[in-house]
Amino acid sequence: MKKLLPIVLCFLTVTLFGQTVRVETRLYAEKEGQELKMDIYTCDSATVQPQPCLVFVFGGGFKNGTRDAEFYHPFFNYFVERGFTVVSIDYRLGMKDQKAPGIFNNKPIRNAIAIAVEDLYSATNYLLENAEELHIDPSLIIISGSSAGAIIVLQADYENRDNHPSASVLPDDFRYAGVISFAGAIFSTEGTPSYTQPPAPTLFFHGSADKLVPYNKTRFFNIGMFGSKPLAKKFRRERYPYLFYSMEDIGHEVSEYPMQEFLPEIDHFISDWVFDKKQWMKDIHFKDLLRTSDTSTTPGNYYD
Repeated sequence: MKKLLPIVLCFLTVTLFGQTVRVETRLYAEKEGQELKMDIYTCDSATVQPQPCLVFVFGGGFKNGTRDAEFYHPFFNYFVERGFTVVSIDYRLGMKDQKAPGIFNNKPIRNAIAIAVEDLYSATNYLLENAEELHIDPSLIIISGSSAGAIIVLQADYENRDNHPSASVLPDDFRYAGVISFAGAIFSTEGTPSYTQPPAPTLFFHGSADKLVPYNKTRFFNIGMFGSKPLAKKFRRERYPYLFYSMEDIGHEVSEYPMQEFLPEIDHFISDWVFDKKQWMKDIHFKDLLRTSDTSTTPGNYYD
């Protein structure tokens, strides 16, 4: 018999610009003895009509990070105020106590990505099963993530669209409505990822000087990590709608600051590419002459 999970663990309300943001914590799965929770952010003025849902997956190199880090709150609140249900999820951290990943030491990172994608799929199923109660439109679930979280959301949409066995846990007709990646990549054993079905409209942010998550690609024959540059190139070649902000000469901090400084641009992407289904392919080479960047973070010094 399937174990029933508690519906609601706790509530929190925060007043923001005259509106109350309601935060509800739920347990969506238990795996390997670990409770996996989600925080559901809604506005007190929300209607009972189904709302678009923005799912967020935190960063931290698959070894640390939390779903409720204060830094992410402006991102959450911005979209709650605009009528979204925002959901931030836990996932299992497969790189705890592991050495830096590399081409010849990729088993730990492959496992970390796999179990995290599995957890995102479990969270997605929870939202679909409770969509009516949560007033979520199941056709408008957008996934977003930072760093490791960006890898997870790109990988999840790729495996879903490419009919990977991992995605068989999702309903056959389910597809994510959009993907937002803050410094992400896809792990592939088949070279640059190819999609059996067109991917969701995707917004890529990535720093061209990122040494932690490859902006370009790191590969040995067909095995490797493929960053935003080759993914956007693939999207353009195959005529898949996307928007790519290439942040010139900036490192891995692109995994964070667009969530505070590019909120209207993210909103426009959702409106144009996801809601209005515009078939645009757009590359923006963005250079901020006043921004300096620390590009010293590498897998070697991040994990050691």
